[in-house]
Amino acid sequence: MNPYVVPGLVLVVLVTIAIGAYGLRVSRTTSDFLVASRSVSPSWNAAAIGGEYLSAASFLGVAGLILRYGVDVLWYPVGFAAGYLALLLFVAAPLRRSGAFTLPDFCEVRLRSPMLRRLATVFVIFIGCLYLVPQLQGAGLTFTTVTGGTYTWGAVVVGLVVTANVALGGMRAITFVQAFQYWLKLTALAVPVIFLVLQWQADGRPAVTSPNGPVFPAATTVEIHHDAVLRVDGAVRTVHSGDSVTFAAGDPVPEVSTVDVHRGADWLLPAREGGLFVTYSLILATFLGTMGLPHVLVRFYTNPDGASARRTTLVVLGLVGVFYLLPTLYGVLGRIYAPQLLMTGRTDAVVLVLPEAALGSGTLGRLLGALVTAGALAAFLSTSSGLLTSVAGVVYTDVLHADRGGSVRDFRLATLLSAALPLTLSVYVADLDVSRVVGLAFAVAASSFCPLLVLGIWWRRLTDVGAAAGILVGGGAAMVAVLVTVLGPPLSGWPARFVGQPAAWTVPLAFAVMVVGSLLTARRVPRDVGATMLRLHAPESLRL
Repeated sequence: MNPYVVPGLVLVVLVTIAIGAYGLRVSRTTSDFLVASRSVSPSWNAAAIGGEYLSAASFLGVAGLILRYGVDVLWYPVGFAAGYLALLLFVAAPLRRSGAFTLPDFCEVRLRSPMLRRLATVFVIFIGCLYLVPQLQGAGLTFTTVTGGTYTWGAVVVGLVVTANVALGGMRAITFVQAFQYWLKLTALAVPVIFLVLQWQADGRPAVTSPNGPVFPAATTVEIHHDAVLRVDGAVRTVHSGDSVTFAAGDPVPEVSTVDVHRGADWLLPAREGGLFVTYSLILATFLGTMGLPHVLVRFYTNPDGASARRTTLVVLGLVGVFYLLPTLYGVLGRIYAPQLLMTGRTDAVVLVLPEAALGSGTLGRLLGALVTAGALAAFLSTSSGLLTSVAGVVYTDVLHADRGGSVRDFRLATLLSAALPLTLSVYVADLDVSRVVGLAFAVAASSFCPLLVLGIWWRRLTDVGAAAGILVGGGAAMVAVLVTVLGPPLSGWPARFVGQPAAWTVPLAFAVMVVGSLLTARRVPRDVGATMLRLHAPESLRL
């Protein structure tokens, strides 16, 4: 066990609590807890957005997916970063000018519909929980990988720390925490990757792939966690949970019946069968889903005005773009130094095990391993904090109805209620693919709130009935696809692709239903739509 890991984790938790405590000193009103009294500067807000957006899926999942599938999944980091371009062009400034506190608030401001507001509340809670569960799952995975402890403890500890921080300090405290955690995450990936690349150079640049697939760089013993069939060079062997299998240096990594992995040179080539549909679906989900994520949108409410929201988005584009260069390198180097993860299926752990796998178990390897582990913990804490804050804000205003005379105590109750379900679910979903679940959350957001925001901001003829129909049909279809993927039986062929990556058909469906439904109910266009559109688009300096 790495002796530096536990002190590093404890230090991150203590600093997080200390910064949250500092934020508590300046958090007094419900506006402080919901939107930091709309006084966060663009630079602070951009770092905080980067902190909460770069989640377990970014820190661990992207590297794991590239290790497993290769270039097919490069669209994940590209789409995650490019999503802020869509936010900049279509949403950021008008959304801030709306004066809303939450997405359901925007529905009522734009379309004057309590019914639509309640529907938006349901989707905010669903997306928030769907996104929050893999953060806690990633915490459990990290705790198990680096300490040998139980998965449940890691998930529960992170869940409790996040709940306490949000409940005690709200948005103002979380802003300071997330800004610190962005820079910690960037450092935690950037410093070790320098040493990893230098080691790769010193080893004579071993190939990242070969026609026969990856091989073990050194003698390796693999612990088997699930019954499986191993195939290598035509030989077949059945293994059972609890078995240990030892491989000599240079042995090929076997194909495993329970793990779908691209083999050999195919790892560096795009998939042929169904590849175009899956690629376009992934692009739509990540590029458009960002503007529908509640925990991202709520941060734009904290800017002083629309111009600040635009400047914030520009800075975020740079910060997120720089970060996503790094997980790709971890995934590629993982093929060389940690190929055993392909056999066990725990590819999400590549960032955590790579420093010691490449540099050895000496002081340097262990220090860098502790650093990336601390960065992983920061990823769970920051993203979970943002998600919990956004969901708690909606529960506060739309479930407890505390906006009609509520207090800070009501917000804290909303936080506890919002944390209970994801924390409970995370204990039972240890085997879910972190990035896959987060990608599905993007698909739901892209199929529900993205059409609502784009049409609500830029098309004056949108009606509440059309918007509700689009959310129910498009977002509901994506939600069903998520439930089938996570809870249903395994699918194969085209049904698996349609359900596993639904955005290619659910996003156009949502837009089409919203437009047609609004045209059929044209009489329901709000009478004050002209004033509302002026409020969304006119710069603050031109208002009287």
